[in-house]
Amino acid sequence: MINKSRALPLLLSTLPLGALAAESGFIEDSTATLQLRNYYFSRDFSDIVGPNKQSKAEEWAQGFILNFKSGYTPGTVGFGIDAIGTLGIKLDSSPDRVNTGLLPVQEDGEAADDYSRLGVAGKMRVSKTELKVGELQPNLPVLMFSDIRLLPPSYQGASVTSSEIAGLTLQGGHLTGTSLRNEAGDDKIQAQIGYQPQRQASSDAFNYAGADYAFNSKRTTVGAWYAQLEDIYDQRLISLKHAEPVGDWVLGVNAGFYDSSEDGRKLIGEIDNQAFYSLFSAKRGGHTFFVGYQGMFGDQGFPKVFANITPLGNEVPTYEFASADERSWQVRHDYDFAAFGIPGLTTTLRYIKGDNVDTGKGFEGEDWERDLDIGYVIQSGALKGLGVRIRNVTARSNYRTDIDENRLILNYTLALF
Repeated sequence: MINKSRALPLLLSTLPLGALAAESGFIEDSTATLQLRNYYFSRDFSDIVGPNKQSKAEEWAQGFILNFKSGYTPGTVGFGIDAIGTLGIKLDSSPDRVNTGLLPVQEDGEAADDYSRLGVAGKMRVSKTELKVGELQPNLPVLMFSDIRLLPPSYQGASVTSSEIAGLTLQGGHLTGTSLRNEAGDDKIQAQIGYQPQRQASSDAFNYAGADYAFNSKRTTVGAWYAQLEDIYDQRLISLKHAEPVGDWVLGVNAGFYDSSEDGRKLIGEIDNQAFYSLFSAKRGGHTFFVGYQGMFGDQGFPKVFANITPLGNEVPTYEFASADERSWQVRHDYDFAAFGIPGLTTTLRYIKGDNVDTGKGFEGEDWERDLDIGYVIQSGALKGLGVRIRNVTARSNYRTDIDENRLILNYTLALF
């Protein structure tokens, strides 16, 4: 359901600050930012497959993201409030170009003129342990913060984070619903297997628990996680991140192994997937070079929460390279032009090749993707802090839809207090 509220100032006025203004620490440590995001998205499908014959998804929209985070009331147990208000406005769309993920699609096939949402979470802190209940935006290895369109998604539920032991972070949570990146209302959580959304079933809850331990002067982090999308899948993860200075270079590794299976009532059927990912890096000056390998094992592709991204080394916003039995390699180069005397300018060039896909159609699936990202943040003057990002993608496959994609994103964040 689309919230037809149009006034962004209303989001500001509804934050419950007045009743708590006298609380020392609550106001003094509060922060509020307003992010303005202008987003153009174009995706051409040069090889249409399946029942949807739409040959292009192209829309342009303006987003506003208000984030408020209070401090805590004084005392052994501190209380506070976080709030997020979002507003998306259509600038250009048509029924034959919808489903970009920027705007909701109405029953008549048109994109909504606008959509908005206000979410609030109460929080409580004791020592170095924090409990939150309400509107949440978790960023976890099993449920990453997938802010890759006009407005960010959110979840409803409870989470706890504890850092009582130096270097050790413990997290757990119970989420009962979601608001997707292009929706204003609440919905139940669904799954995605490989690149295929499983819209035929929804789960009542997503549960998770995990631990990350950083040591070796925080250059090394190991993690162990468990996640359950009730009655659909459960998942276990072990992970390793390490960075090692070697002369003028910094060498790094990001690797992990997921093991996933069906859960409870098996609402989308049997699930058998083991996923290994690795991404090795070498940084010197403005250059960072990457090489990655990713392998899917088992009878199905990688399961995850629908419309969510994961830490899989070869997953990118266009292709996931996570189909059944898929093996994929990546080469990538990042450059920070500050080393060349142009601060604020960065580029990423990436190529990923996948094969060995079990398509279930009697032939081996193959795919590849080339990405070019160029970003610049204005460093001075009246537009200081304005970020511009251009993304160009070519993706090809013999078993799924080919894609040519362009994105232009402008971001500007105002610190309100």
